[in-house]
Amino acid sequence: MNGSVDDFEWPIPRSAYLHVPFCRHRCGYCNFSVIANRDDLMERFVSAIDSELSQLERPAIDTLFIGGGTPTHLPHQLLTRLLKTLNQRFEFAADMELTVEANPEDINRSKLQCLADHGVNRISLGVQSFQPAKLQRLERSHSAATAKQAIELAHGSLGNVSIDLIFASPEESLLDWESDLRTALALPITHLSTYALTFEKGTKFWNAQSHGRLSGVDESVEVEMYQRTRQMTADRQLKHYEISNFAADGFRCRHNIAYWEGCGWYAAGPGAARFVDGRREVNHRSTTTYLQRIERGDSPTAESEPIERLQYARERAAFGVRMIDGIDLHRLSKETGMDLLKECEEAIERMIDLGWLLNENGHVRITEAGILFADSVASELLG
Repeated sequence: MNGSVDDFEWPIPRSAYLHVPFCRHRCGYCNFSVIANRDDLMERFVSAIDSELSQLERPAIDTLFIGGGTPTHLPHQLLTRLLKTLNQRFEFAADMELTVEANPEDINRSKLQCLADHGVNRISLGVQSFQPAKLQRLERSHSAATAKQAIELAHGSLGNVSIDLIFASPEESLLDWESDLRTALALPITHLSTYALTFEKGTKFWNAQSHGRLSGVDESVEVEMYQRTRQMTADRQLKHYEISNFAADGFRCRHNIAYWEGCGWYAAGPGAARFVDGRREVNHRSTTTYLQRIERGDSPTAESEPIERLQYARERAAFGVRMIDGIDLHRLSKETGMDLLKECEEAIERMIDLGWLLNENGHVRITEAGILFADSVASELLG
């Protein structure tokens, strides 16, 4: 190990996240910090974001991700104002990656022009499915035709289009999922994120499942769906670069990679989590409470904890190993001042014995078998 405690410095963030909580409605599976049917709060929110970010000294950033909620649910005037605020509160790098999440039903030429005019060069569309019955089960409010049109329009305006799809939803078959994939991969996308449906505590779906009214697919079917995803994306030249993410050459999400590599990031908005100077902070999840705190001149932070050096090092290993290319433990040890080859030795050996990991002179990567147990691999590395 070349690093030491004495020469360690926390990374200076070069990324920022902004959480826009507004939605037309809350989908049954969603456990994010969102608020529906409260568009009356939007103007206060945009002002509050400016107030929160005014505490920063216009840091330079390479990536900005505006998520939610549904950022594009903001009307044109407020969306423009928000984007201008962000440009004023951050110094954008020349090769900036600026992503905005959107729902297909919000996409039109005017809104896309607004995004492009203010530097947005990547869009992440919450498509989830192209099948009418599945969209209805997931409580999505767009149609397949709307989703396809949104992708085509976004491709024409921004060029860099990512979409999210959900698999293993109630009553879904392998053939259903293959149909969604075929439709998605025939469209002009550069990035695909796929997620197995989870029943998060407190959501409408979780309550329905706990009362026996809703259930997911069999685990073996879920595995087949995931493996089919990997096969079909490879055929389309979308490279599998992280457990849930696939990208064309040159289109990996730089913002998410900054998370996975533990680079630090700023964050603002209800429920937004940041990691700056070795401290993890989370804003209050309630939009109304967040607004009240900001307007009173109080901190919006609800949780704050310092991260121990070893915890930070282990987290970097755990998140890093989810990237298919793997991690260099020698480099991580140098950058964190922690001897990860020693600290994680037993866990790595166990997972090598299980056939989940390979260790090639300190370069550790997940195996084909281990990909199916990625959560367990990460948990082992966290200790």
